[in-house]
Amino acid sequence: MKVLFIGDIVGNVGRNAMKQVLPALKSKYHPDIIIANGENAAGGRGITGAIARDFFSWGVHGITMGNHTWDNKDIFEWIDDEPRLIRPANYAPEAPGLGYTIIKAGNKELGLINLQGRVFLPPIDCPFRKADEILDELKSKTKHILVDFHAEATSEKIAMGWYLDGRASVVVGTHTHVQTNDDTILPQGTAYLTDVGMVGSREGVLGMERKAVEYKFLTQMPSRFVADEGEWHFHAILTDLDDATGKAKSISKIRWVQEDLLML
Repeated sequence: MKVLFIGDIVGNVGRNAMKQVLPALKSKYHPDIIIANGENAAGGRGITGAIARDFFSWGVHGITMGNHTWDNKDIFEWIDDEPRLIRPANYAPEAPGLGYTIIKAGNKELGLINLQGRVFLPPIDCPFRKADEILDELKSKTKHILVDFHAEATSEKIAMGWYLDGRASVVVGTHTHVQTNDDTILPQGTAYLTDVGMVGSREGVLGMERKAVEYKFLTQMPSRFVADEGEWHFHAILTDLDDATGKAKSISKIRWVQEDLLML
């Protein structure tokens, strides 16, 4: 089973890139299941129901979130009715929505888990213990499990990869928006990458207008960050999972810039 996971989609530029790139990706790689992180999709902060519906109509099968899950208030109106979108499972039990699900596409199934780190992020429940709890349930239902660990610290992400080696098919990091170069298959068969990267403007700072970010660094004064409108770059990974065991057979990074699309 081939699984395509797309990094944090940021703002209008990221959404436009998704719409342009997905047909080419599907034609080139023939993924069975497509997952995307959408927590920055609406102007860099959160997601809306309309944006989620667009992603599904373009061929995305599941959406993961992160620390900006609740930034667009309309999410409270539909998250409980949309099982294909999940938020970090280690939020409090009272939080609406699901933290994990099983994505079905054709005759393929993928257990999908979203977790959020605690280092340099708000202190929520332990993602490691929550992973244990969810895996105990999901492993009886499917061999194929992908974990999106939305976290700031590389150490916390790497620790999670080792912690889940052999228990999840894929563990990928999101949130920091810069694709790392440590893609690997761990000894017990888990595909791992510290950060998948982002989909959005490559002319800003992590997808945001750079002038506002520079002002913040220079003055330490409040600055309103707005999603940048420059040319895009697109980051994702493709993993091939063994149908019988759920273990990863391969992991490949994908990095396209806007000009690449013109050459296809």
